[in-house]
Amino acid sequence: MAVRSTAAPPTPWSRSLAEAKIHETAFVHSFSNIIGDVFIGANVIVAPGTSIRADEGTPFYIGENTNIQDGVVIHGLEQGRVVGDDEQEYSVWVGKNASITHMALIHGPAYVGDNSFIGFRSTVFNARVGEGCIVMMHALIQDVEIPPGKYVPSGAIITTQQQADRLPDVQDQDQEFAHHVIGINQALRAGYLCAADSKCIAPIRAEKVKSYTSNKLNVIEIGRSSEVASNSLGAETVDQLRYLLEQGYKIGSEHVDQRRFRTGSWTSCKPIEARTVGEAIAALEACLADHSGEYVRLFGIDPKGKRRVLETIIQRPDGVVQGSTSFKSPASQTNGSYSSNGSSYSNGSAGGRLPAETVQQISQLLAGGYKIGTEHVDERRFRTGSWNSCKPIEASTTNEVVSALEECIDNHQGEYVRLIGIDPKAKRRVLEAIIQRPNGQVAPSGGQRSVVSGSTATATATATNTRLSTEVVDQIRQVLSGGYKISIEHVDQRRFRTGSWSSTGPIAATSERDAIAAVESALAEFAGEYVRLIGIDPKAKRRVLETIIQRP
Repeated sequence: MAVRSTAAPPTPWSRSLAEAKIHETAFVHSFSNIIGDVFIGANVIVAPGTSIRADEGTPFYIGENTNIQDGVVIHGLEQGRVVGDDEQEYSVWVGKNASITHMALIHGPAYVGDNSFIGFRSTVFNARVGEGCIVMMHALIQDVEIPPGKYVPSGAIITTQQQADRLPDVQDQDQEFAHHVIGINQALRAGYLCAADSKCIAPIRAEKVKSYTSNKLNVIEIGRSSEVASNSLGAETVDQLRYLLEQGYKIGSEHVDQRRFRTGSWTSCKPIEARTVGEAIAALEACLADHSGEYVRLFGIDPKGKRRVLETIIQRPDGVVQGSTSFKSPASQTNGSYSSNGSSYSNGSAGGRLPAETVQQISQLLAGGYKIGTEHVDERRFRTGSWNSCKPIEASTTNEVVSALEECIDNHQGEYVRLIGIDPKAKRRVLEAIIQRPNGQVAPSGGQRSVVSGSTATATATATNTRLSTEVVDQIRQVLSGGYKISIEHVDQRRFRTGSWSSTGPIAATSERDAIAAVESALAEFAGEYVRLIGIDPKAKRRVLETIIQRP
């Protein structure tokens, strides 16, 4: 496939007519444009519809194993340079093992460090993004330097160094997600190169293999004389093994029966000392065979950082081995799309009684470094807010916390039970969410759902038309019984992302009924907008509650 690459045009500031230098192992789609002095390293993949244009700002550097996805634009101003890792000046430097995802814009002067992830439609301009950073979707990074290992949430606008310095650290799950994206794109690069090579593609067509995700696909290693084939592992798992070995990581496997799966009591299989993909496949298949009817998971270990970089279940008790769906890293096995800087837990697979919303709250709290507790109270004392603590939870994983939470629920049937999030540094609560009521209902569908961001927790309750849910009514009751004031804030969809809420002022209600009527009136008045309930401590002049009760 011919690469569309042209020399830089003669301009008043440059008449060098420089051309791109593309490594022979890179894959550059013919529907992409590469202009001028651009260096593209080994094993890079440049997807269709990209524009890498070093005609004004120049030169550009793109490091090995990096993926430049569909619709990405890389350009630079004539003025301004960044210093690359080789101590030379560049208009744009993108390090190795980086992911520049769909429709992102990197505009020089710009530096993107090794192992960084730039999310969909995000922009980096006149900025440095340090090594190992995760920038999520629709973010703007301008005129700042993001320190290494920082997490930039979706929609963030980072234009001051103070904002950049306050960003949270990347979590292990985020790093695993970024590694997963690299692995997937390396598999795509190999597949595209194979499709363009008649010697490679002919035997695959002969075998009528239509998808590289088939469970019994023979995986052909591009550029190697030998074939690696697995009769039981899917191609996704084989690709993941190859990537882990290429990155210098160790490989391990664990198993657990159905009873102990819920408590997370995994047992290691025989250590894997493999140096090649074939040896790793053989060792992994031996573990699957020895523990048929159990869960088996694969994990990668960073020997330098002494931490896990990957955990993925490759066998389940029903005999399914890495099913036909695409490979999913732990960070992508949540109940929704990947959008949180936290850990994951598959509630459905564990058969737990807690709904996905509560499990997601737990995962987000743990990822934010918060402690978790539980409290219970009977119906008589509920009105006075006289809660009692359940057994302390010292768990550090989502599975263990879920087990402890279910134990509290079992021990206090017929009572209210609530989940508590605690900031250990500030020694204050960041979340209170009722997860059981006296009628036995556990976290009803109209219940709360937390969104933890930085040091703030926002509980979200749903409202149908102008009728308040039970949770919102309970919150109003608790706020009033605590001697606090109530207020309402609203914001339209456009301003919601910037947090530009407008207040209706304090609600001068003398009874619970009056307060409910005032809140329902606000919902009706601001239909089609976000509306949140505010609890205010008039003595300390601070907020004790922020709850979104209506969404557009």
